[in-house]
Amino acid sequence: MGEERKSSKAGDRAAEGLREAASKEETKNESKMGHDLAKGADRFEERSKSSDGKSAEEKQKG
Repeated sequence: MGEERKSSKAGDRAAEGLREAASKEETKNESKMGHDLAKGADRFEERSKSSDGKSAEEKQKG
């Protein structure tokens, strides 16, 4: 039970590749849009509103 999961070298390389791809995609989108994408909580709120125009708080209220 006390055994910890260790990532393999191949898994580490794959994860790094995904991070790099995501970073490149984000940079491309920011360039296309002409401004930086929101980060953190601002990003959460932006994505929440984009689906239906309501904030996460408004959705929770029902």
